[in-house]
Amino acid sequence: MPRIKTNGTTNPSRVPTRACSSTKDTIRQDIGTDLGAEATDEQIVRALVERGDWTEQGAREVLQPARRYGTSILRNALALAAAMQIEDGSAGL
Repeated sequence: MPRIKTNGTTNPSRVPTRACSSTKDTIRQDIGTDLGAEATDEQIVRALVERGDWTEQGAREVLQPARRYGTSILRNALALAAAMQIEDGSAGL
């Protein structure tokens, strides 16, 4: 996954838009456009592992909060992590 670039912004609410857009494009390339909202977890994990530079554990770890929380909560979590300057977190992925 690409590293998040803040481009010097001091407003964390602007970071997620740029970061999510870049990450979303990368993930779309990794899984292709053939997988949509109806895709199963196994299909998404397999696509990320086979087509992208993902480990199975990393794909599963990112997929679960995406399914559980959706974009609005995760966008806020990303803004908070960016404001706190937390790039990799404590999960060790």
